[in-house]
Amino acid sequence: MSDIELHPWSDDDLALLHRANTPELMNQLGGPENDEQVLARHERYLRLQREGTAHQFRIVIPGHPEGVGMVGYWQHDWHGEPALEAGWSVEAEYRGRGIAPAAVVAMLDVARADGEVLPVHAYPRVDNPPSNAVCRKAGFRLLGEEEFEVKLGLVLHTNDWVVDLVPPPPSAPAQANGSPM
Repeated sequence: MSDIELHPWSDDDLALLHRANTPELMNQLGGPENDEQVLARHERYLRLQREGTAHQFRIVIPGHPEGVGMVGYWQHDWHGEPALEAGWSVEAEYRGRGIAPAAVVAMLDVARADGEVLPVHAYPRVDNPPSNAVCRKAGFRLLGEEEFEVKLGLVLHTNDWVVDLVPPPPSAPAQANGSPM
């Protein structure tokens, strides 16, 4: 789907977060949150965005300015190395239209345009074929399986996908016969 737009998270997006607070959409994070937790997450998104350590977006499609999902990235520690982590969700009635992969690609483009250079990881559960397909379609490469703690005490069996925001430098030209030029 090429006609999606990403809008930076704003005070007006609390309703979107409430709509996303369903058992189906929140199963990766341990289940639905209570109203206090949803409000705290909304305020955290706004604060981290102000601080520049995370960027969350409302996914907008034609006819739905209120948004049909969310996508974002934030600072992350990957095995002791700085990295970024990405996450997304699309409301059930809008799935299967290519919205999530298009939104993830658009989010990666925003990150590049903002000068981000760290690798971006995503951790869908191994038993979540749709989210793993989003990673493939968005250009991530699979590093392998990993036990991933999504919040204190909640460890999920996930795939670790990564995409590089900066292409690797071209290899040095080969030298004929192994001798210096």
